Parts: sequence; structure tokens; C-alpha cells
Amino acid sequence: MTLLVVNARLITLAGSGSGSGYRERGWMRVEDGRIAAIGDGEPPVVPGAELLDVAGAFVAPGFVSAHSHLFTSGARGLGAEATLYGWCDSMLGLMSHASPEDYYWSSLHGSLDFIVNGTTTAFDFTDPRLPWEPMVDGAKTGAGELRPLAQQLAQIDAKVDSGIRFINAASLDDAVGTDEEVLDRFGLMVEYCRALDQDQCLGAAIMGAVQWSPRTNAAELEVAAMRRYGVINEAHFLETRDEVELQRSKFARYRDAGALELGLIFGHFIQTTPEIIEQAAAGGARMSWQPASNGRLASGTADIVRIRAAGMPIGIGLDDQACTDVSDPWQNMRMGLYAVRAATGDPRSVLPEEVLRMAVLGSAEVLGIADRVGSLEVGKFADFLVVDPTRPDMGPLWHPVRNYVLSTSLRNLKQVYIGGRLVAEDGVSTNPLAPRAVAEVHRRMPAVAAEWGHPA
Repeated sequence: MTLLVVNARLITLAGSGSGSGYRERGWMRVEDGRIAAIGDGEPPVVPGAELLDVAGAFVAPGFVSAHSHLFTSGARGLGAEATLYGWCDSMLGLMSHASPEDYYWSSLHGSLDFIVNGTTTAFDFTDPRLPWEPMVDGAKTGAGELRPLAQQLAQIDAKVDSGIRFINAASLDDAVGTDEEVLDRFGLMVEYCRALDQDQCLGAAIMGAVQWSPRTNAAELEVAAMRRYGVINEAHFLETRDEVELQRSKFARYRDAGALELGLIFGHFIQTTPEIIEQAAAGGARMSWQPASNGRLASGTADIVRIRAAGMPIGIGLDDQACTDVSDPWQNMRMGLYAVRAATGDPRSVLPEEVLRMAVLGSAEVLGIADRVGSLEVGKFADFLVVDPTRPDMGPLWHPVRNYVLSTSLRNLKQVYIGGRLVAEDGVSTNPLAPRAVAEVHRRMPAVAAEWGHPA
């Protein structure tokens, strides 16, 4: 299949630095799901090509969420009066009673929601096989029994059926079993992912959990899994204002275990110190920033200025629908931009084009998949958005790329393409499973709450 996109305000994000690669009147040729050519001005004549004339709309790469929990899509609105752990008690408490089929439909609902709102690739944390348990002094006790493997695999199957590109992350669930049993169990997920289409499943990963693990060797075990299976690791770390000193004390576990030089990704990374930032950056660690959920849960504002100055690569994640509420990547970028500027008093501390790069190519770089997604460049997947600045009208585009960040709403998002194939239009998925996903989530989640007596 050949697709020729013409009359586009192209935001390619190609090249190094914070440049946008903007082309005022550009064109793009797609062959068999990948970008074959990009240019300015009059497009070439391509016999037999399908023509997509966007009439001056923006064409930009699909967003890459560096931190997501897609299974939570059926749990929005819970824990609205709580910070992280109280919200977890509410949302994960509900999901702990869900069946593998419930997880499938909620994950499919979340994946399709990401796609129709412009996120075409997601690093997704599956809900662990060990059910949620309330925190005790900032740690888990290790109580509980593992749920069936089907609960984990159903979340992967849902992403496959949605069409989203993804990296699948799973907890080691290290409170149950010996070191070898834990590593072998994690290997089942890795093996399952590697048997999938590698153009869609872009990798497997660890959901780092040293923050809460009852094990003193949790970091060493995660590093062993990274090395044995050749996977990345993103850890929720220094997120909440609870037990801050206890949280900070666990940084040394990752450092001393050798996780930093393996490219450990710190998710959230809010309650830091200058020393922790310096050591993390020098060691080779990376970061995923979740502005909207950090505000929703009153977790705080990451010290993005200091982290950038230290040279630590930063990506941006939408987190999940249950604590970001609306999977709007433009809202997420703006919340981050506004929060940092409000904290520093300096509007130059983060510029619109810089936060855009973090949310797309920066995320792909942090996740190690920038060779395939994150920018519109020859050879990469043709995952792109068509954003019409006239519906609703943004006014004069004084600075087109900055307008794209500051003025776009989901109403402007007209089409989403993955691999050069239309997957959403005007907020409606083209996936034939989409109507059923909505019906199943609306039926299943209230049934789980009613059976358990959850105060939803």
C-alpha cells in the first residue's frame, strides 16, 4: 500500500536537539506502513498511490507515552479525594477482584482510548499478578496469592487487538517464590511478548518495585532479570510525599546494584535531592515525567530544570486514565509546562517545542525505540496525526509548532494513523471491537464493584 500525504504543515521532530523539523508545506510518502520519503513543496507524482490532502493541517508523529497503565480505563473517578496510596486502595482495590476477562476488556478500552486521542505507542505496566495490598510504612508485606498467568496475558492480548504499539512491563512479584522462581516466572511474560509481531510489541520490560518490595535484594533481583532477559526497567520511584526519607534511602539500592548504568528509568522522580539527581544522571539513568497524574494525586512537581541540566534524558507519560482522567497528550504537556514555569517563575525554563519533543521523540529515546517511532523520518513507522488548526480555529499561527502545543485540543485532532492505516477519525475508533469494548467495560466494572461491595 502506498499513501501520499500532501499540503501538510509537517512537524517531523527529526534531528538532534530540541528542533521540530517544521515544514510549512510538506509531503510524505508511505510504503507498506513505513515512511519512504519526505519533502517540501510540490509532491511527486506517485501512480496508484492513495492521496491524503490535509489542506494545511498539521501532520505530526503520534505521541509516545513513556509510562502508562492501560488496564485502569474502567476505574476513572475513583479516589478523587486521596493521594497516591489512598487512590491505589480505591482503584487497585476494585481491580484486585477483576477476572482475566475483565482485565482484557478494560485494557482494550484503555488502549483504544489512547489511540483515538493521539497516542500511538505506549510503555504499559500490566497489573501485577500479586494483588494490591495497602502500604505499611511505605512497603508491602508480601501477603497474598498470585493470580493466574491468564490475568497478565489478557492485558497483553488486549493491546495486540487494539492495534497500539507497545512495550509490555510486568512486576517481578518478588514477594512470592525464590529468586530463581521469580526470574523464571517473569520469563514467561518475556517469552509470550517475543512470540508476538515485533512491529507491534516493541519489547518487554520490568515494572521496578524496589520502592515497595519487602525484599532487601529487590534491586539486585531486578538487575539480574534485566541482564538475563535483555530488557529495560522502569521503576515508580520518589513519587509521593509519604515517607520521603524512607523512599530516598532506597535510591542507594538501585545505585549499588548497578541498575543505573543499565539505563534504569525512574518514573515520576519527584521527591528527589540534588545529590540523587546528580548521581542518577551521571550513572546513566533516565526519567519518565507524568505531569497530569502528579497534579491529580497531589504528588508534586518534578525538578525538571535541574534534571535537564544534569543531562538526564526525559520522556513524558500519560500514566493512566484513572489518575490522568482524560488521555489528552496536549493537556498533559501543558500541565507540565505550566507547573514548571509556575515553580520557577521563568517562562524559559521549559519551552513548548521542548515539552513536545519530550512527549514524542524524547519518550522513544528514553525507551530505546527511537529507531522505529517518535519522529517522521524515512524508515520509521508511519504513525502520525492530522490536526486541523481551523476546526476549531486557533487564529493566526504566529509560531506554528508552539501553537500546536499551546492551542491544540482534542477537537482539533481529526485523524490518527498507525503504520499508514487510519485507526481513528474525529474521536471514533475504526477498530471493530471498539463498540463492544465500551459495552463490556460499562457492564463488567459495576458488576465487580457490586459483588465486592466497593464504594464506587
